[in-house]
Amino acid sequence: MAGAGAFAAQWEAWHRQKDERLAHEHGFLAVTGLHWPDGEPRRFADAPGVWSADDEEVTVVLGEGEELVVDGAVVRGQHSFGSVPERGGVDAVWGDAVIEVARRGGRHVVRPRHPKHPLRTGFTGTPAYAPDARWVVTGTYTPFAAPRPTTVGAAVEGLEHVYDAPGEVRFAIGGRALSLTAFDGHTPGSLLVLFTDATSGVTTYAADRALHIDAPGPDGSVVLDFNRAVNLPCAYTDFATCPLPPAENRLPVAVEAGEKIPRERRG
Repeated sequence: MAGAGAFAAQWEAWHRQKDERLAHEHGFLAVTGLHWPDGEPRRFADAPGVWSADDEEVTVVLGEGEELVVDGAVVRGQHSFGSVPERGGVDAVWGDAVIEVARRGGRHVVRPRHPKHPLRTGFTGTPAYAPDARWVVTGTYTPFAAPRPTTVGAAVEGLEHVYDAPGEVRFAIGGRALSLTAFDGHTPGSLLVLFTDATSGVTTYAADRALHIDAPGPDGSVVLDFNRAVNLPCAYTDFATCPLPPAENRLPVAVEAGEKIPRERRG
């Protein structure tokens, strides 16, 4: 492992890049609304047109002088976004804004993203515990005989997400044996764990934090660097549909590492 100075510098660079992605001009801090179109055509204050949806697709009817750019093509009048897969989405450009059309928990969502949103322009970074190599923990990944469909709650009341859990990660903190159900990560072979711990709601965000784990070694060994435990978008905005941890991922220890409660959620 790198020396203390190099370890801290690597963490600082990683955390800065993470916050830069969060504060991208069309990132989650730019979201101004979370709309659920249905069979009744409606206009939303932060998006052009009149929106509706059925079980299959979302449709917008743009008025005189209104237009969107979808997949590089200008659209006017009535436009259907077609079938959007679960956890998928389509971005429609409207001036300097992006209108996200997505599907979450089996429901369609329209989520405008405006670069000038005060939550984004006033963002000064996410507070976090100082990086400490003691929170880099070695564990073991054990795959299930078959992926287990796992239903979890969401930051939005009444919404549920279903993920296939390929296995669990076992490790120890302070001599205490612990385990976390893992989901597939963003890169091939990698893992993602959602968890809470004894700091949740005290110094860290109450609902959950997320930790990405590199692909296990040939012997199933994994490294959990809790310094890189991050907030999901719901920690910053009410316009996110983030999944909550499975019940078994509530750690009975205080993980005093990683990101803390965002300033935007304090008082």
